[in-house]
Amino acid sequence: MIVTSSRFDYEETVGRLLDALARHQLTVFAQIDHAGAGRQAGLELADEQVVVFGNPKAGTGLMQSDPRIGIELPLRMLVWDGDEGIRLGYDDPRELAERYAVGEHRPTLEAMSALLAELVKQTVE
Repeated sequence: MIVTSSRFDYEETVGRLLDALARHQLTVFAQIDHAGAGRQAGLELADEQVVVFGNPKAGTGLMQSDPRIGIELPLRMLVWDGDEGIRLGYDDPRELAERYAVGEHRPTLEAMSALLAELVKQTVE
């Protein structure tokens, strides 16, 4: 996992990530609030949320080549409040070429990786 620290608090970091996604015209498919779900179950968990997002034009070609990659898509980013402060993390999509038959889509995976890095930069700077 690629992990980066944010200089902003948790709420602002999530908001900045959502703003960056909107600027890139990416669809937010879901926001999974792990801490909120824990609280509803009577358990404590520091703030932690997964934001699931993507662009069907990028992901569909990958799934046409190997439907199994659908378990990895859409892209996602984790934001959490940990001992070292507010952090963002994501898995590098370039690694998917090793697990699935999508080698011919390396340029797409490279573009996805660059996009994730840019989203983090826009979120934390």
